[in-house]
Amino acid sequence: MKMRRLSKKKALSLVKELDAFSKVPESYMETSASGGTVSLLAFSVMAILAILEFFVYRDTWMKYEYEVDKDFSSKLKINIDITVAMKCQHVGADILDLAETMITSSGLKYEPVMFELSPQQKLWQRTLLLIQNRLREEHALQEVLYKTALKGAPTALPPREDVSLEPLKACRIHGPVYVNKVAGNFHITVGKPIHHPRGHAHIAAFVSHETYNFSHRIDHLSFGDEIPGIINPLDGTEKITNNNNQMFQYFITVVPTRLQTYKITADTHQFAVTERERVINHAAGSHGVSGIFVKYDTSSLMVTVKEQHMPLWQFLVRLCGIIGGVFSTTGVLHGFVGFCFDIVCCCHFKLGASRPGQVAQPYNQMNNHHSSLLTDSGPQE
Repeated sequence: MKMRRLSKKKALSLVKELDAFSKVPESYMETSASGGTVSLLAFSVMAILAILEFFVYRDTWMKYEYEVDKDFSSKLKINIDITVAMKCQHVGADILDLAETMITSSGLKYEPVMFELSPQQKLWQRTLLLIQNRLREEHALQEVLYKTALKGAPTALPPREDVSLEPLKACRIHGPVYVNKVAGNFHITVGKPIHHPRGHAHIAAFVSHETYNFSHRIDHLSFGDEIPGIINPLDGTEKITNNNNQMFQYFITVVPTRLQTYKITADTHQFAVTERERVINHAAGSHGVSGIFVKYDTSSLMVTVKEQHMPLWQFLVRLCGIIGGVFSTTGVLHGFVGFCFDIVCCCHFKLGASRPGQVAQPYNQMNNHHSSLLTDSGPQE
């Protein structure tokens, strides 16, 4: 038993010798008002930085990864919602892909509407265009829109709040269409489309040329699954023309995008667009057909957008770094300020001690006065 106790004591003594956090007795510790003030400031800075770091920990960000798109057999979904300033019986929409395959537009619906928006709808359009302008200036805003998709923010045109008795002279063409993942051409022009072996045509003979008006508004145009809260480049676009022979062209490059967040996973598509418009004038060499033409092409690269979050261990490491850094920095600053204060006080003390004449003067005056008294009292005796 004694041997075991001795071995335990030796082990404890060895552990004590390895103690890197030696304790100082309280009787040897001296506190000061300046040290307490610096400690309060240090604790306040630690608390503020810790709170800010906690907000950073709660925030998320988007990480972009690029890879080759290996899916060429699936269909591409196009979501269309376009309003044209012509009657529905006078216009037709269809899609023709690169393989000269005419895609049936049976999923599209033709709805007679008014072209002019209501006050509430105009407010929605102005807000949408403002966001579009901000997106062109600052691409980082797109990450905010990705996060709003989790909350299901509405981006569709709100319904009219009033019932108008004016005639419905416009046509809203909306609905989904599934196409092959190759380049294609979606167009809206005069007359209904018809099929024939050599291609396709539109029956425009029964439509008067004076009724041509391809002023239009794109309330929504997207590719892939619709995700609420995501604003596409052409949403809210409005084109007004007074020429009957106007052609509007949109050249679109579609990029497959896979969105992965903590609450939603979806396969959608982003796209970039270039706009062009011109007047059809065969005499001047500007040939073509009046209408709205959306020419799209798919990219071979796929973008994966992942929502990421700071791990807990990294947050704890950063928090320890903040506490240790502030504690060490304030200790060094407090020691440096104290050192400078001691130097100033020492110099002031030496300057005062270097003037002995001012201190010895009263003593010399007393000696002189005392000697004069002695000389005066001598003869009297």
